[in-house]
Amino acid sequence: MPELPEVEVVRRGLESHASGRTITHVDVMHPRAIRRHLPGAVDFADRLTGVRIDAVRRRGKYLWVELDSGEAMLAHLGMSGQMLVRDEGYEDEKHLRIRFRFADKGPELRFVDQRTFGGLALSEMVKVDEELLPAPVAHIARDPMDPAFDAREVVKAMRRKHTEVKRALLDQTLVSGIGNIYADEALWRTKLHWARPTDKLTAPKATGLLQAATEVMNEALKVGGTSFDALYVNINGQSGYFDRSLNAYGQEGKPCTRCGTAIRREPFMNRSSFSCPRCQPHPR
Repeated sequence: MPELPEVEVVRRGLESHASGRTITHVDVMHPRAIRRHLPGAVDFADRLTGVRIDAVRRRGKYLWVELDSGEAMLAHLGMSGQMLVRDEGYEDEKHLRIRFRFADKGPELRFVDQRTFGGLALSEMVKVDEELLPAPVAHIARDPMDPAFDAREVVKAMRRKHTEVKRALLDQTLVSGIGNIYADEALWRTKLHWARPTDKLTAPKATGLLQAATEVMNEALKVGGTSFDALYVNINGQSGYFDRSLNAYGQEGKPCTRCGTAIRREPFMNRSSFSCPRCQPHPR
């Protein structure tokens, strides 16, 4: 699943190429692409026709388009969803699900999704702490790149919990945007095992962990995010390459770049967690 850097790469591209443009036509090619929009494809297309895109926003891993109708169009990228900007005659997408055309006759916006786990949906906006958010995103915490992110409050909340530190990092109601990849990388940088209890963390250690997560996501953002296959791309279809800089995630059996010990993989929440046995000892 894409995490904050990958979603931010898409947001920046959409902001540049779609903001300020008016939608004139919407083609829904596959019903699963709008299954979260319960009124259906006809309603989805009708409510977007003639509407202007005012801005493209993100909170954590959640992406949406603000519309001059007062609604938001939420983009659920899932495992393979892509928001692409293409010239009208471009016909190379085998998995095109939704197509948007604009009044300026410029490049189209296309939602492409090979595995059909993603989709688009319209949502009302609600006020949360003096900020307007799509209703399905209202419960999501701020992410470390949000100017209003309060690391001290997050550290306090994290240390009040009795859970494993990686579970806390992945809790989107506590801090958003961090997923499996960047959690493992932040834990490696701070020499913490994923099973360390949060209530046993010192405030400086918890603060350092959040700082490490922020740093690694910023580094990933600079190179377009992490792409393990051709499915995680920017709006031009280009892959990021932060996977070349990973120290822990996906590095099972490879030597730790800090001490040389082989990186281990352990089961974690129906997924895997990667760490260095020497640098990140298990809290027995």
